[in-house]
Amino acid sequence: MDDIITLDYGSGGKKSSRLIEKLILPKLFNPALGALADGAIVEGVEKLAFSTDSFVVDPIFFPGGDIGKLSVCGTVNDLCMCGAEPKYLSCSLIIEEGFSLASLEKIIDSMAAQCQKTGVQVITGDTKVVEKGRGDGIYINTAGIGFVKYPGLSPHNMRDGDLVIVSGCLGDHGTAVMLARSGMMQGDISSDCASLNKLTESMFNSSKKLRVLRDPTRGGAATTLNEFIEGSELGIELEEELIPVRPQVRAACDMLGLDALYCANEGKLLAVVAREDGEKLLEAMRRLPEGRDSAVIGRVTREHPGTLVMKTALGGRRILQKLTGAQLPRIC
Repeated sequence: MDDIITLDYGSGGKKSSRLIEKLILPKLFNPALGALADGAIVEGVEKLAFSTDSFVVDPIFFPGGDIGKLSVCGTVNDLCMCGAEPKYLSCSLIIEEGFSLASLEKIIDSMAAQCQKTGVQVITGDTKVVEKGRGDGIYINTAGIGFVKYPGLSPHNMRDGDLVIVSGCLGDHGTAVMLARSGMMQGDISSDCASLNKLTESMFNSSKKLRVLRDPTRGGAATTLNEFIEGSELGIELEEELIPVRPQVRAACDMLGLDALYCANEGKLLAVVAREDGEKLLEAMRRLPEGRDSAVIGRVTREHPGTLVMKTALGGRRILQKLTGAQLPRIC
């Protein structure tokens, strides 16, 4: 094989077959993918969750992950937030002519490792190559199917007095990618990119009073929480001093002019749960690495319908709206 991707690899001919059979298939092999058909036939259940996402992160390699790991974790986590057990993924690669084959192999290795860790399989996919200058390296689209085990999650289930929980420190992914992009010193800041299926399974096993789950990716935690209460008779009140943010991330945000509440996260979730289940849910979450720093950060309230308010460390109140514009483009 060549050292770089050429247009021939997207032709559908011998080089396309060689790329799939020599590089991609051995790393992601399972019987459904091995059939190399136009689609995959899998066993199903009555209710399926289906999600798709495209990944255009810049740079494609960053502290804590790369576009391959991100593409698996991102779709797996979207399925988890639906109350589903992730099972199958599709993967479409859009590769720019001239892209390094060694880099592609590293990305596929990363995807394979994450699939094995998560227990999902890539069972169908596609590869296209575009002319040099028209693809910025590589883009990945993944779609996922999961079996719904915990139906009914919705912001409409929230009640006055419910607790708002975050599974860990906010802002890690956004600041790590931004620092990598700018060429600034990284320090010990790395992306939180991780699959959350084990964490969500533990949460569902510990509480039957989970109202809603969401992973705060683009737009960050503040935007996600605003989505919970849009057009609602309920609001959410946060306590600034309870929100976990690593000191080095806070410092990086100050330097870059960012706000950790609006930075993307790729390995964290937000949950709303009935007050009486809060403690046992936190105990279950903290037993796993992905939930080690879980914390209650606020509550649902009737006091300010449709509004997200934060009590600041200085004793004031700040209204947090949805992110306006693109604080961090090409972040996932």
